[in-house]
Amino acid sequence: MSKIGFVGVGRMGANMARHLQVDCGHEITAVYDINQTVSGELADELNAKHCLNLAEVTANADVIFTVVTNDAAMREIFLEGEDHLFVGATEKTFINCATLSPKIHREVYEEGKKQGAEVLEGAMASSISQAREGTLFLMIGGDEEVFAKHRDLLGELSINLRLCGPIGRAAEVKALVNMVMNMNTVALAEGLGLADALGLDLKMVCEVFAQTGANSRVLETDSEDMIARDHDCWFSSEHAAKDSGIAASIAAEHGLNLPLNEAAKNQYEKMVQLGLGGLDKSGIAELTFKGRGDS
Repeated sequence: MSKIGFVGVGRMGANMARHLQVDCGHEITAVYDINQTVSGELADELNAKHCLNLAEVTANADVIFTVVTNDAAMREIFLEGEDHLFVGATEKTFINCATLSPKIHREVYEEGKKQGAEVLEGAMASSISQAREGTLFLMIGGDEEVFAKHRDLLGELSINLRLCGPIGRAAEVKALVNMVMNMNTVALAEGLGLADALGLDLKMVCEVFAQTGANSRVLETDSEDMIARDHDCWFSSEHAAKDSGIAASIAAEHGLNLPLNEAAKNQYEKMVQLGLGGLDKSGIAELTFKGRGDS
């Protein structure tokens, strides 16, 4: 089995690491996070090396998973300064799992080729519990032969693998997934907000939605939280704003106007402006129910 490193060990990255070592028997040899308290605790838990610089991760692992927040963070860990993951990266494999722009994935891939390293995208469409259980839905972008080499490892993290095409394609598909999810979430919040203002029984409304054209996956995952105002974070409103923004940028590059995505993006950006970006995406209901938040 390969020695595995992780860069970015928030709730998703940490739980992926736990699953691979505790449940699958892989050795997590190196962990790094900008929050050294978090990475130190995980390193102690998994008996891994707590790396204080990025080059240490590459030196101590064969396969490195990265789960970072945005394009700037991705550029910093791979392409900037003297300490980055491509130091001594020949014959190493990097699997980048964050939701980022296709452009940055392609930049990292091209630099990886120059350094003799392999690079894959592993875009995730799942939650924290699925990371821990190894039941992620992973969309892969990259060279087919590199995917084939690491398919078994990726399969231990995923209930369903989908090779989307060359590098950048998985990021495009993930942008579409989150774009539609965010629009559905905003639409559900508005529907339930209006139903509440009408004095309707919201449980009854959700049951009707579930049996009609108003049904959606978001109805299953978010409706109870919207009604109960339980917005403990699984997927933050701040991330929703970022991801809708990625979709908007891709659309602009192709000369498309997507007004519904723009509206959803504006709503989530408003959440961030109001200091509510740390709430789960279901928190968008705080903007649509009468008597809450901005209503």
